[in-house]
Amino acid sequence: MTSTLMWFKSSYSSNDGPDCVEVAITPATIHIRDSKTKEGAQLAFRDATWTEFLDFAAHSA
Repeated sequence: MTSTLMWFKSSYSSNDGPDCVEVAITPATIHIRDSKTKEGAQLAFRDATWTEFLDFAAHSA
């Protein structure tokens, strides 16, 4: 599945180093992976779950 997704670097990732998060969005899910391990593990969230995660992260920072 990795090769069929259109990945882009997260706007929250830094340009100063190799560590960044990449995101791919499909109509049904948001996929997340580590840019250093492109063929490694990915997380996939449905829209509602992703929104809940972002709300939680915003209030936890």
